Amino acid sequence: MSDPSRVASTVAQRLTAARQGVRDAALLAGRDPDEVRILLATKTMPPAVIREAFAAGGTLIGENRVQEVLAKADALADVPHETHFIGHLQSNKVNQVLPYIRCLQTLDSAALAARLQARLAVLDRGLDVLIQVNVSGEASKSGAPPAAVRELVAAVADAPLLTVRGFMTIGLNSPDRAAVRRGYAQLAGIRDRAVGEGWPGADAATELSMGMSGDYLDAVAEGATIVRLGSVVFGPRTPVPRPAEPAARG
Repeated sequence: MSDPSRVASTVAQRLTAARQGVRDAALLAGRDPDEVRILLATKTMPPAVIREAFAAGGTLIGENRVQEVLAKADALADVPHETHFIGHLQSNKVNQVLPYIRCLQTLDSAALAARLQARLAVLDRGLDVLIQVNVSGEASKSGAPPAAVRELVAAVADAPLLTVRGFMTIGLNSPDRAAVRRGYAQLAGIRDRAVGEGWPGADAATELSMGMSGDYLDAVAEGATIVRLGSVVFGPRTPVPRPAEPAARG
C-alpha cells in the first residue's frame, strides 16, 4: 500500500495526504474513515510548526517528553486542541504534566494508576487513559504484557478518576509487515475481549492507538482508531544534540 504523504512538501500538504492515506486504508478494510483520528506526534517540533498543522485542521497532538509539554503549552494555548502524553511517564513527573493533558496513552502499571489517582484527587478532575500493551515482547518497549492486561484494567477500575478509553501499543520493529500487523491484530483482539466480555473498567475502552509514520496504513487496516504521525507530517526530524559533557580535569 503506497503512502501519498511521502511525496508532499509542506506540513499542510503532508497532513492532507496522510488523511487521504488513512481514508483509503480504512475504505479498503471496509471501515468508516471517520473512525480514525490522526494524532500529530510533535516531538522536537517548535510551536510555529505545530501551528501550521493546526491551521491545516489538526486538533490532536501528542508529546512524549514532559519538558516539551511544559515548554509549548503557553505558545499553543490560544488554539483549540487536545494534548495526549505518549511517552513513558515517570511517577515524579505526574504533578507537572497533568494540568496540560487530556489523556495519558501509556499507562502500564497499577502503581502509576495509583499515583495518578492521588494527584487527580487533589486537582479535583478526571483523566482519560489508554493501557499500553507490549504486543511485540521486545525488551526495549514499555507496556504491560498481554497476559497482564486484564489485571491492570481491573486496577484502573479501582481508581475512579481514571477512565480507560482503550489500548495503545508501539509496533514491532521489523521490516516484516505481516509480523507487525499480527501485533496490531493482537491488540485489537484484546480490546474486543475487554469490551465484549465486560471486563470491569473497560466499558468505554474502544480506542486503539497504534501505528506510526512507517506503518500507519497497516495499523488502520487492523482497526486503529488513532494513528500517531510525526515525520510523515512534519518531515524528517533534525537530531537534537545532547549537552556537551563537562571537560575532565586532570
